[in-house]
Amino acid sequence: MATYRDEAVVLRTHKLGEADRIVTLLSRGHGKIRAVAKGVRRTSSRFGARLEPFMVADLQLYAGRNLDVIQQAESLGSYGADIVIDYERYTSANAMVETADRLSESEATPQQYLLLVGGLRALAGQQQQPRSILDSYLLRAMSLAGWAPSLDGCARCGIEGPHERFVAQLGGMACANCATPGSPRVDHDTIMLLDALIRGDWPRVDAAPAAAHNRASGLVAAFAQWHLERGIRSLAHVDRMRRDDHTVSGGAR
Repeated sequence: MATYRDEAVVLRTHKLGEADRIVTLLSRGHGKIRAVAKGVRRTSSRFGARLEPFMVADLQLYAGRNLDVIQQAESLGSYGADIVIDYERYTSANAMVETADRLSESEATPQQYLLLVGGLRALAGQQQQPRSILDSYLLRAMSLAGWAPSLDGCARCGIEGPHERFVAQLGGMACANCATPGSPRVDHDTIMLLDALIRGDWPRVDAAPAAAHNRASGLVAAFAQWHLERGIRSLAHVDRMRRDDHTVSGGAR
């Protein structure tokens, strides 16, 4: 059927001509979609605001040869307005949609769609710290894609832990025999925090010490970017902001 309907989250947009946009979407039932939204840059557009990044909409589309065409858009989640007003939420959301875009290049699933929507909803609602939401999303998205980090046994030989080294290239914690030279040593608090982030156990996440959060974020970023085979550009802005926060707090002391 040439016309179809699906719900989708807007990953990114690009200008096309004087009034149109190309919208990249992650949909629930049709995976990643690239579609044209005609006339949305005009002030008279009926649904332009519903097709901004981080928005979730119920769409009617016409299947085209190269690009589909968005015919109707009804808002399901106006998360963008609450995300873009806060830089930390905005940079975290950008890293999430960039990751979703990468993961959906080969195959997108309804579970990946629901995970992304849930993460954006949590960011917009300020349910947790933005970086914790991002770290949890990255770990769970990678797990859904088949790259769940090993935290108990050695990621290479399988011997039961606890182990002290984290090797992103191997897929998680590694025993002394398998760990590569220079791999970071990970303390018990950080391992427990990584486990809580994967499970979405927010009371345990909130109870973790600040130092464990900082270490976990670095490990999560390295793990995700290794398996995606190239860097997540948006993470550079998240990490820079975190370094600036440490500089300010350090100076305050």
